[in-house]
Amino acid sequence: MRQSYYSVPARFAGRRLQVRLGATTVRVLDAGKVVAEHARSLHKGSEDLLLDHYLEVLTRKPGALAGSTALACARACGAFTAGHQRFWDAARAQHGDGPGTRALVGVLLLHRSLPAQAVTAGMDAALTVANFDPDVVALEARRTMQTPTTGPQPLVPIPATASPTASIDRPPPSLADYDQLLTHSAQEATA
Repeated sequence: MRQSYYSVPARFAGRRLQVRLGATTVRVLDAGKVVAEHARSLHKGSEDLLLDHYLEVLTRKPGALAGSTALACARACGAFTAGHQRFWDAARAQHGDGPGTRALVGVLLLHRSLPAQAVTAGMDAALTVANFDPDVVALEARRTMQTPTTGPQPLVPIPATASPTASIDRPPPSLADYDQLLTHSAQEATA
């Protein structure tokens, strides 16, 4: 765009893409399919970068993540949380900068297919066992999705000896009025 900068997934770098400007959104299309959508910027020269768009590149060049503008944007908007930072710091401390950052990028890729809460729970579980493999995080994330968040509903006990109408002392209702309706409608049908 002329006045602002918007990111697209890395696989579209260097290609001409179609842009649709709305009042509040910018949509980037390739062959009619939306490949990126951003909130339209109100300021000239601003950058709207999504960290997710750069993850494939960062798997090959993990050293570029630490000083990237996309990471700064993700931190500013809250997409890159303190939990992500703790995971990254621990992974780099255990495996070194390159492999630790690759582990974080693998976890960030999980956000494409799993809810953020589940990925965060998976990172926390991986931190407790000090295993920073993205597959472990994915396994723990899926496990938290399968466990119910609320406990089972308490059952109300019903005494086995009590009948449902034991406390009601009244005669059973008469159905004679309904019987008259049946005989009355049968006589009209034959007439």
